[in-house]
Amino acid sequence: MKKEVLIYDKLDGAMNCKICARKCVIAEGDTGFCSMRANMDGKLCALNYAAASSVAVDPIEKKPLFHFYPGSTVFSIGSVGCNFRCKHCQNWNISQVDIEEIPTQELPPEEAIRLTKQYGCKSIAWTYNEPTMWFEYTYDSAKLAKKEGIATIYVTNGYMSEESFEMISPYLDAANIDLKGMSDKFYNDLCQARLQPVLDNIKRFYENKIHIEITNLIIPGYNDSEDDIKTLVNFMVDETGLEVPLHFTRFFPYYELGQLPPTPVESLQRAYKIAKDAGMKYVYVGNVSTGGEESTFCPECGKMVIQRNGFEVVSKEIKEKGICPACKAKLNIIT
Repeated sequence: MKKEVLIYDKLDGAMNCKICARKCVIAEGDTGFCSMRANMDGKLCALNYAAASSVAVDPIEKKPLFHFYPGSTVFSIGSVGCNFRCKHCQNWNISQVDIEEIPTQELPPEEAIRLTKQYGCKSIAWTYNEPTMWFEYTYDSAKLAKKEGIATIYVTNGYMSEESFEMISPYLDAANIDLKGMSDKFYNDLCQARLQPVLDNIKRFYENKIHIEITNLIIPGYNDSEDDIKTLVNFMVDETGLEVPLHFTRFFPYYELGQLPPTPVESLQRAYKIAKDAGMKYVYVGNVSTGGEESTFCPECGKMVIQRNGFEVVSKEIKEKGICPACKAKLNIIT
């Protein structure tokens, strides 16, 4: 289904899309970098409105969000397209294709909200591909969700424009943001993108009091040096404080980086230690079982308040308002 893009300028025969940080200038008859927005019939049109490629009920921990309604389920939907070209993308078959190349189902916003309620999910997440690629749909859906008391989540690469952030932020409750590396070289070489817009948006989310968690996929030889990790941790300590959860996850060879080895467990453990030594209160290691780094501990008294095995919550002692049951410390957990 086609729908007019919400944020763009008309130029002399071209359209300037303002949905993401690329701000593509799109000639008549062409599409932007993401292939999801076309200059046609005197308008800039989104080609994938309500076109869902992936629909599932997931544990919230899979996003990953460990501090946002832990142990709950989330209605998760994705579409087609991306504004990155990540060489290691796990969902390349929906993110790196045109809308005509894969089957999709029409899922109007009203139906998505109805299904969220039907399956007993506390929240709805736009995930699997970059949610700003069907911004118009996520915006319409998020407004409906808020009216129904359903929490809203973006799982994002953080490359939205300031204009689109300002439009949707009043309707977003949480986000997991990929902070893929800490240099323009990394973003250019592996993603065909830039670092600064991602850092700017992380700060915008935080300053607007939207619950955020940050994920860093550690790729051998690309972003796994001690300096890389320290630079990332220092950014978080300085800009978002000590309480924003940080997830270090293990890379496995995939897509165009199939020649690389999996991330050594020692690299993940080193990153974990660097973050904890810097004072970060909630640090996790994902895609590997290394002995407790997926569980949540009270940073004040050390009590395990949520025990996890992968994405499964084995036990949860924390109750309402995110209070540690042992020392009564206020934790950065929305329950």
